[in-house]
Amino acid sequence: MSFRAPLRRVALGRPAAAIRSFHSTPRAFVKVGDKVPEVDSLMENSPGNKINLAEEFKSSNGYIIGVPGAFTGTCSSLHVPSYINHPNLKKAGQVFVVSVNDPFVMKAWAEQLDPAAETGIRFIADPSAEFTKALDIDFEAAVFGGPRSKRYALKIEDGKVTEAHIEPDGTGADVSMAEKVLG
Repeated sequence: MSFRAPLRRVALGRPAAAIRSFHSTPRAFVKVGDKVPEVDSLMENSPGNKINLAEEFKSSNGYIIGVPGAFTGTCSSLHVPSYINHPNLKKAGQVFVVSVNDPFVMKAWAEQLDPAAETGIRFIADPSAEFTKALDIDFEAAVFGGPRSKRYALKIEDGKVTEAHIEPDGTGADVSMAEKVLG
């Protein structure tokens, strides 16, 4: 059963596309079997270095780790370090950390967390949140000034999601930690 707001949308001065109707159907978060979205707005280290994760995973397997923000407490001290320090990291395949930040911030964060670049983890910027929105795991975070990603870990095989570890509250650090994802 769904409830739709009356058609007073134009009278409120907001375009119809800007108003989301209320309905009881849960959001369709990324799930097992979904393909990695084809998005060309991701960047690594600079705006000129575009990355397409769908292309990256056509010939390899691995993980996409999503975080709400670079340089934030839990992301910097707990979540990403759980992967950096995990004994099974080398067997994990390609590992990408994605955040709704600009590429310069992501590069600086990578240099702070993995100064010698020994782990092989790649830090990817999603400045417009296009990739995050394609996965349907975005949320509005006033403290960050706009849309952010829920915390997650996706196992990718043959270009498809084979495991989805999305934090139930979006920002906690439990089901998406390396100990639970990599074993």
